[in-house]
Amino acid sequence: MRVGLLTQWYDPEPGPAALPGALARGLARRGHDVQVLTGFPNYPTGRLAPGHRITRRRDEVGDEGVRIRRVALYPSHDASALRRLTTYGSFAASALASGTDALRGLDALWVSNSPITVSLPMWFTRYAHRIPVVLHVLDLWPDSAQASGFLGTGRRGRVLTHAMSGWCTAMYRAATRVAYISPGAGELLARRGVPEEKLVHVPMWADEHPGPGHGDLRAELGLSPDQTVLAYAGTMGEAQGLDALVEALTLVDEPGLVCLFAGSGNAEGRLRDQVERHGLRNVRFLGRLPADRMPALLRTGDAHVVSLRPAGMSAYTMPSKVQTILAAGRALLVAADGDAAAVAAASGAGITARPGDPHSIADAVREVCALGREKLDILGRAGREFYDREYSLASGVRRVEEALRAAAATGGRR
Repeated sequence: MRVGLLTQWYDPEPGPAALPGALARGLARRGHDVQVLTGFPNYPTGRLAPGHRITRRRDEVGDEGVRIRRVALYPSHDASALRRLTTYGSFAASALASGTDALRGLDALWVSNSPITVSLPMWFTRYAHRIPVVLHVLDLWPDSAQASGFLGTGRRGRVLTHAMSGWCTAMYRAATRVAYISPGAGELLARRGVPEEKLVHVPMWADEHPGPGHGDLRAELGLSPDQTVLAYAGTMGEAQGLDALVEALTLVDEPGLVCLFAGSGNAEGRLRDQVERHGLRNVRFLGRLPADRMPALLRTGDAHVVSLRPAGMSAYTMPSKVQTILAAGRALLVAADGDAAAVAAASGAGITARPGDPHSIADAVREVCALGREKLDILGRAGREFYDREYSLASGVRRVEEALRAAAATGGRR
């Protein structure tokens, strides 16, 4: 088949932004002609990746013969909602004006729904070129925007939420297939009116070959072999509910425990103040690490934290870091409801706690320490086996391929 990928995020952007590239190469290896429409790489810093210069559009040929059309955008990933909206909107407008011609003649198009402004080129391709679409719901909107505080509160927040809900409904209606990444998300989409015959379960995969990374982070940090390391890596925002984790650490008296925070976000300053106020000497903030240091951080953490604030959407959210941690063969400490907690239990790799409850999280931290590094490694190996069965890239590519074939069989009909 001749298939396309429409995604704002693509190689060489790291982390979750690297996953569409793995999909494109996987489809190409299975014999498909693959065309990607994306932007110029600038995630997560908001600065262009080395070797790139923004132009109106640029065509490239990547690994496995994947053809890539890059279009201009305004690069920004700071805390400004206005600049973030400009980034999303500029990509959507450029993709519509300078990219959709590259998608003509496709048999089917895979679309990443995040951000939902990608709907503009998606709708044009669907209705003007009559190309069937597989919409992969990687983030639930408007829920994720609400949880992050992006929509604001009061009447303004309600108006924006209502408008965004209608926008998403129009995207689901246009899609031939709607892929969801976790059972809870699928149930929610069905309740929101997406027909059962459109829905298909396609869990996300991880970067299975992140490279060896640079250096021995444990040695660099002066950690001894007998210390147990609990690590959190990612966004430090309101949706993650990390205040409860810090409060939990004040309740735990384990001299061999070290907790590492890597990343940034609008709650980082408050968390640092909280740690300083409580005098927690076993907590270290590493800041935002370069992508090539993440494998070292994964190895350093004996258990990795997945945390979500208890809220309506947490039960339907599957953070991409769950698959990343499982693929790395590391243990999980999950302070979240719903699908993430279910995976922690089903995989045999996780210890769970009630989100937002410092006492419950403290109990989970004590269990991590009681298990010790050797037993945590056993949990991690169980997690890797579970990942290979349920979330591997090979499985994901096959499921996307099946969805694209089913969409193509409609011939562009609704």
